[in-house]
Amino acid sequence: MIPTTMKKCSIPNERSHLLSSPSVNRRQPTRRRRFWRELYSKYIVAFAVATLVVNCEYKTLEQDPLGQRKFFGRRAEQEAFHSFPEDFIWGSGTSSHQIEGAADKRGESIWDVFCLDEKNILDGSSGLIACDHYHTMEQDVKLMMDMGLQAYRFSISWPRMLPKGTMKLINLEGIDFYNRLIDALLDAGIEPYVTLYHWDLPQALQNEYEGWQSRHIIDDFGNYARLCFEHFGDRVKHWITINDSWSVAVAGYNNHVMAPGHWKNPDTETYLVAHHLLLAHANTVHIYRNDFQLKQDGMIGIANNGDYRYPLNEETDTEAAQRAMVFQLGWFADPIWFGDYPKEMKERLGSRLPRFTRRERSLLKGSSDFFGLNHHSSLLASEPVTVPEYKGYWADISVEFSTRDRWRRDAMGWSIVPDGCRELLLWISERYNDPMIVITGNGVASAEIDEETAIDDVSRRLYLKHYLVAIAEAIEIGVNVQGYFVWSLMDSFEWQFGYQRRVGLHYVDFETLERTPKDSALWYRQVIKANGGNIHRYYYATLSQD
Repeated sequence: MIPTTMKKCSIPNERSHLLSSPSVNRRQPTRRRRFWRELYSKYIVAFAVATLVVNCEYKTLEQDPLGQRKFFGRRAEQEAFHSFPEDFIWGSGTSSHQIEGAADKRGESIWDVFCLDEKNILDGSSGLIACDHYHTMEQDVKLMMDMGLQAYRFSISWPRMLPKGTMKLINLEGIDFYNRLIDALLDAGIEPYVTLYHWDLPQALQNEYEGWQSRHIIDDFGNYARLCFEHFGDRVKHWITINDSWSVAVAGYNNHVMAPGHWKNPDTETYLVAHHLLLAHANTVHIYRNDFQLKQDGMIGIANNGDYRYPLNEETDTEAAQRAMVFQLGWFADPIWFGDYPKEMKERLGSRLPRFTRRERSLLKGSSDFFGLNHHSSLLASEPVTVPEYKGYWADISVEFSTRDRWRRDAMGWSIVPDGCRELLLWISERYNDPMIVITGNGVASAEIDEETAIDDVSRRLYLKHYLVAIAEAIEIGVNVQGYFVWSLMDSFEWQFGYQRRVGLHYVDFETLERTPKDSALWYRQVIKANGGNIHRYYYATLSQD
């Protein structure tokens, strides 16, 4: 999951399958207008039928505990179902530090050190044992088989492969573990999607040259990646270089709420870290394409985090909403698709934003075979009333976020805005010329106070359903979405929140480490089996009432 601390206020938007939000009444592209026009026509038919058979009365809608709408009148259900491409990929994901445990069989990571200060973690815990996936891997693959997963996204632990971060010391036990995991997945008919870096930097490199603050890391990351390609690339056909660079840079070096928790010069170091993350990605892709891709016949890309930003006021805040998205997703996507940083960032940051050389721009541009997207929530954005007195990323972005109290949030405090997912997919498609999109992470933290509550996770099932409806709508408009990974396969060590937030499809008893499928896992199995064809479209007899 993406850390919530940076998300100042998460704001849902009005959700309706019928009409765009009144607060977001901007001119739509042609294909979007055509889609809504056709949908509105179907709504009129549904309205006519519904009004013949139901009385208009206020009713609490049990099917909408997410708090997206209030309805006047009863529901009219259309017989059609959403459809996904025949070769659509259905998966789930985890990360190494969050589930593997077995810290005695790997090198020390920056998260091990970060957790030594109990004030950094909500419950004072750590990932030393986590879900003990290192010792229960076969059992966990069986859980995936029972779900019918087609793909599993996991990350390789850099310090498990290279305890000191460099090729001077290679851990053969680590290589053997990932070989066994990959083979078990393939034997189960599950395609491995492998992330090379999901935040667990070897502490040795942090000690030696301050990790991502130094250009030295570009070559060290490339050498580590090469080792992975050599040992696993004959079977792994889908690679992700880095997961959510935004959180690495902003949470680790501006907000200092994630490892390494560095905060000294956030107005420059945050952007320097991001610069090196991008260059490490580009160098790794160059290595793969030059030396491995042709003979291994695989794909490589990057997974970036993106939230949608609605303008609070359409007349005055459209620029603020655009700036907020550019400073988050565009920051890392523009260099990969266009070869350079967004012009808004260059104008605002000036010399504080590092520059790419001509060769670096060449390596970056086109350095992803797909657009990996982690998405969980959306925000309303507005121009600030006052100039901030502090420095750093949030001062540079200069956007205020606000909320509406009646909208529901999850246990992370993130707003639940399925429409924002659709709008973000459209934004990506239009800005980056219709790339192939893989949703590499989408999930929700629910209030699960005990095992019984956790197993009956109605709110998670509905969250996933509503977001999948939004994704299907984007596909129908013409967005090229080819895969979806629920985050996460199981409850795990949730970074700065420790074990106080549960986001998994499987309940984990952290005393016994026993796994139990939640109802959402059983529901997702049916979704996969039907290729999403069991997800209804709903049309309603009347519009939302504020």
